[in-house]
Amino acid sequence: MTELKHLKIQKADGVAGITFARPKHNVLNIEMMNEFNAELEDLVADNDLKCLVIYGEGPSWCAGVEVADHKPEMAGDMIATFNRIFELVDKLEVPTIAAVHGACLGGGMEVAIACDIIVASQSAIFGQPEIKLGFLPPYAAVRLPYLVGPSKALEICTTGKRYTAAEAQSMGMVNHVVADDQFAEATDKLIKEIQANSPLIIRLNKRAVKRHLNMAFPQALQSVSDLFLNSLMKTEDVLEGIASFEEKRRPVWKNK
Repeated sequence: MTELKHLKIQKADGVAGITFARPKHNVLNIEMMNEFNAELEDLVADNDLKCLVIYGEGPSWCAGVEVADHKPEMAGDMIATFNRIFELVDKLEVPTIAAVHGACLGGGMEVAIACDIIVASQSAIFGQPEIKLGFLPPYAAVRLPYLVGPSKALEICTTGKRYTAAEAQSMGMVNHVVADDQFAEATDKLIKEIQANSPLIIRLNKRAVKRHLNMAFPQALQSVSDLFLNSLMKTEDVLEGIASFEEKRRPVWKNK
C-alpha cells in the first residue's frame, strides 16, 4: 500500500474519514489531489460505506489550490486533476460531510460545497478569493448558483469577499454552525445518526434526492415511487426495519 504524504485516512463501521494534512493550511497541490482522488476511487467501489467525512488538520480546513500549479504550463494538469475530485464526489452514493474549521477558501471551499453536508465551526471562514489573483473558480461557478442563487454566486465570485460561518449558513451553503468547543462532538453526533442506518437504504435515500433534482414534478413523483416499490421494497433491510420496529429492538442490517 502506498504511503500517503498529504492525507490521513480513518475507516471504521462504515464511516470513512479523510483528513487533509499538508501544513500549514492544507493547500491542495497536484500531488495531494492525486492522493485524494485515489482514495475517493476506492470509496466509490465500497458497498459497505455509509458516509465520508472530510476533515482538516491544523489551523485551516483547506485554504485553496497551490498558486504555482496555476501557471500556464501546469494549468491543464491541475484543472483535470482538480475536476476529477468533483466527478468522484458526485459518484459517491452515500452522504459526504465536510467538517470545516478555520479557513475554507478558494479550491478548498469548492471541495466543501461539493459535499452534501457542511458542518462548520463558528470561527470558520469561507470565500472564493481567486478573482484577486486574476482567476475564476470553475467548480464554484457551476455549483454555487444551485446553493445560493445566481445573484449571490456572482457576488461571491466577483468580490472575493470572505464570509463567516453564520453568513455562509444564512446563504444556504452551510448546514450547521457549531461553537468551536462543541465542533467535534456535533460532527460525531451527525455521523452516528447516519451510521445507525443500513448502507443500502442510505444509498437509496440519496438516490431518491439526487435523481429527481430539476425533474418535472409528475415525472419525479412517478420515478421516486418506482424506486420505492421496485427497489426499496425488494430489499431485506426494509423488512428488517419493519420487524425491528414491531419487536421494539435495534435493527440488524444485512445491506441486502
